[in-house]
Formats: sequence, C-alpha cells, structure tokens
Amino acid sequence: MEKRMSLHRIIVDADACPVKVEIMTIAEQYHVHALFIASYAAYQNNSLSSSYVRSIYVDQGFQAADMYIANEARSGDIVVTNDYGLAALCLPRGCIVLTPRGKELHIGNVDELLEQRHFSAKARRAGQRTKGPKAMTLEDREKFQHELTKVLLRQQENHSL
Repeated sequence: MEKRMSLHRIIVDADACPVKVEIMTIAEQYHVHALFIASYAAYQNNSLSSSYVRSIYVDQGFQAADMYIANEARSGDIVVTNDYGLAALCLPRGCIVLTPRGKELHIGNVDELLEQRHFSAKARRAGQRTKGPKAMTLEDREKFQHELTKVLLRQQENHSL
C-alpha cells in the first residue's frame, strides 16, 4: 500500500530533542514534512535535511524557538516538545503534542503538568533540589516511535474517510 503525503506536519522543538533520528526516519517513511526548529546556539553544520525534513534556525533570544513554533503550528500538526508551556500554546490551535518519550499531552493534563513545573521551580528558587528527567532509554525511544506512528496512521485514516 502506497503511503500518501500528509497534509499535516511534524514540528519539533529541536534544541534538546533526543529523538531527532527517529522523527526523520518516520517522516520519510510516512511522507510527512518535519520542521526542526532550534536556536542558532544549537546550530549544527550537518543540519537535518532531506526531501521531507528541514531545519530552521531562529534567534537565540529567550523562548524564540518556542514562539516560532507557536506561531507556525496549525490544526492537525504534530508538535514534539518537552516544554509544557509550548504545549499549552499549541493545543488550543488543534495541534497534537507528543513528548520525546511518547506521552501525548492534551488540554486535560497540561494544566497539571504546568502546575508541577511551577512548584518545582519555586522549590529550586528556595534552595531545594529537585529531580531532573531520567536518561532516555531504548524503551523510551521505542515508545515514542510507536506513538508517533500511531498518530500518523490515525491522521491518514481520518483523511481518507
């Protein structure tokens, strides 16, 4: 069965995204365009590029990549980010938001995650130590690939109806 090109895109908050290779592979496989948005501070000479993948670099200013993504994203796009604030900006626009570990963020859970982030930041400012994220595992990568594929297949199915 030939895969048709998707009308939607994958937009990646690429500054610290650990699943870039996985996204590139899936974008090629499913013929969907992927935009990797990063600040010039994260510029790589070997920028990610192919017929379906493009790297876009933005100013190094505070939240510049996030603001670019929030302004660029449209309904049906898949946004890959660990940033709950960016997720909260993209969800009302009709975007599907996945973390690099494959967790789908939605209106029902993003507020709680933002609140947890706020309390952690407040604790750090008060001198308390908080745990950082666990290291990415092979299982995390596989879960991400599975979830991204599932979303793309769901979109293709909905588009063909």
